[in-house]
Amino acid sequence: MVEFGKINTLKVIKVMKSGITLDGGTLGEIFLPEKEAPVHCRVNDNVEVFIYIDSKARMIATTRNPYAVAGQFALLKVVSSNSYGAFLDWGLKQDLQVPVREQNKQMKQGQSYVVFVHNDKNSHITASSKLDKFLGKQPVNFMEGQPVHLVIGEMTPMGHKAIINNTHVGVLYKNEVFQILKQGQEVKGFIKRIREDGKIDLSLQKSGAKAADELSNKILSTLKEHGGSLGVSDKSSPEAIYRLFGVSKKRYKNAIGALYKKRMITVEEHSIRLIRKPGEKPLKNLKRGSGRAIRRKKMDK
Repeated sequence: MVEFGKINTLKVIKVMKSGITLDGGTLGEIFLPEKEAPVHCRVNDNVEVFIYIDSKARMIATTRNPYAVAGQFALLKVVSSNSYGAFLDWGLKQDLQVPVREQNKQMKQGQSYVVFVHNDKNSHITASSKLDKFLGKQPVNFMEGQPVHLVIGEMTPMGHKAIINNTHVGVLYKNEVFQILKQGQEVKGFIKRIREDGKIDLSLQKSGAKAADELSNKILSTLKEHGGSLGVSDKSSPEAIYRLFGVSKKRYKNAIGALYKKRMITVEEHSIRLIRKPGEKPLKNLKRGSGRAIRRKKMDK
């Protein structure tokens, strides 16, 4: 069955100089122009095409892939705007329309917006920036700690709104984000908490015992690579900690606290150090100073 607004794999039933004819099933024959057809295409070959109904109610097939298909969110740029709506560049010859009634706020030419691409009641492909209409219609069935796909939305006083797996919306709190996030950016995230009212808190970092063990092992490995000492303590800035380990300051402090209790490290004012076992040789700094160590050996000879 052919799905409008999506990629379909259709069989070639006729090859002509002007193009090829595809089997559209109950929709009948669908024409693909010669300039769009794959080279050396033959009868019974399968061709991947994007099918949509244009503004003149014509069925269109193209081998070009749009930036988003029906059912997806995407950041698209406005190429023109008039009393009928805004028109977005979505990678095809015909621009994608956002009717005025589907604009969350007036869209301006040259600016980009996160929109939801969908088929309207007449099967015409269109888009909307009123994202809440298309989110949260299904019950929340996520689990805390579950990895999810996120599309970054607008910035609020609390943080970034993010679209979760194309179905729901959640929040990445700004005091827990230490990297630059842009609207429309796709990132991997995790379900941090599901509130009683159904609202969802998100994180860019894993949580739980397994994640804590992974972080502890990463800290120990990094210490060994730096000769047993690291200039990042519990008093370091959140940005410095995130650059090195990709986690929040709170998680880093908990991790080095656990390693300290196990007598594996010492925590100093501006650094942490590995505790060497009796008889254990000092570690060489593999990241810095290794060249100086080699030069010292040559001088001793």
